[in-house]
Amino acid sequence: MAHSKILYGLCYSMLLLGLVHAQLSTNFYAATCPNALSAIRTAVLKAVSKEHRMGASLLRLHFHDCFVNGCDASVLLDDTSSFTGEKTAGPNANSLRGYDVIDTIKSQLESTCPGVVSCADILAVAARDSVVALSGPSWTVQLGRRDSTTASFAAANSDLPSPLMDLSDLITSFSNKGFTAKEMVALSGSHTIGQARCLMFRNRVYNETTTLDSTLATSLKSSCPGTGSDDSLSSLDAVTPVTFDNSYFKNLASNKGLLHSDQQLFSGGTTDSQVKTYSLNSATFYADFAKAMVKMGSISPLTGSDGQIRTNCAKVN
Repeated sequence: MAHSKILYGLCYSMLLLGLVHAQLSTNFYAATCPNALSAIRTAVLKAVSKEHRMGASLLRLHFHDCFVNGCDASVLLDDTSSFTGEKTAGPNANSLRGYDVIDTIKSQLESTCPGVVSCADILAVAARDSVVALSGPSWTVQLGRRDSTTASFAAANSDLPSPLMDLSDLITSFSNKGFTAKEMVALSGSHTIGQARCLMFRNRVYNETTTLDSTLATSLKSSCPGTGSDDSLSSLDAVTPVTFDNSYFKNLASNKGLLHSDQQLFSGGTTDSQVKTYSLNSATFYADFAKAMVKMGSISPLTGSDGQIRTNCAKVN
C-alpha cells in the first residue's frame, strides 16, 4: 500500500511538471495519415530553397508557440471577439513570419487526411525539417499534440525571453519552462540562422562597445543608423548566415554576438565554458540541440480528447 502511494505521488508530481507524455509517439500518424511527414518535409524544403531565411522563421514559430502555454499552435490563431491572440504581442508583432507556409501545408494535409494532423504537430515537424534543410542536425519528432481553442496575448508578452535580457534573466526565463542553463545555451544556438531587426540591436551597436567587435560594429552601423531604419535586417550569424552550424558560438567567443542576449552567454559568466565547448565541437552542440528541441516540443501538449484538430490553423473550429 505504501509502495503504491509513493508510486502514485511520483506519477502525480511528474504530471504537474509536464513530464508525462505517454500519448505523444513517433508513429502517431502511421495509420491515419502515412504521408504526413513526407508532405511536410517536401513543403518545407521547397519554402526554404525559395528563401533560406524561412528555415529560421519556421523554427522560431515553434519556439514562440511552445513557450506560451505549451506546444498547442496557439501562436497561429487570429484575434477573435472573445480573445486577443499572440500574433500582435510584443515579441511577435512585425516579427514572426512563416504563417503562409504552415497554412499551405495544412491545406495539403486537409485534402489528403481531413481532420487528422494538428497544426501544433505541423509546427514541430516543420521546425525540425527547417534545421535539416539548412545542414543542421535531425531528431525524431514526437507526435500527437492537439490544437488549443484559445491563445494568450498576455502570456506571449510575459513568457518569451527578450533579446535585451541579461544572463541571469535568460537562465530564469528558460528555467521557468523546465530548461537548464546548458539547454538554454544549446537552444540559443538556433541564432546560427535568421536575422534580427535594427531596433533589437541598436543599443548594443552604439552603447556596448567594450563587448562588440569593432569591425562588426562599423559594418552594422551602415545598415542600422542611430535613428530610423528600425526594420533593417542583419544576420544573427554574419559568418554563415544560412547554414545551421556552430559559427554562432565561435562568434560569441570573439565578441561578435548580434543581440545583447547573445553576447551575454559569453561575458565572463557561468555559461562561458558551454559556449567554448560548442565553439570547438559542433557534434556536441548538435547532439545537445537535438535533445533540447525534443524536450521543448514536449512542453504541456494537449493530447487525447483535449483541444481539437483545427481545420484552419488561424481559426478555432
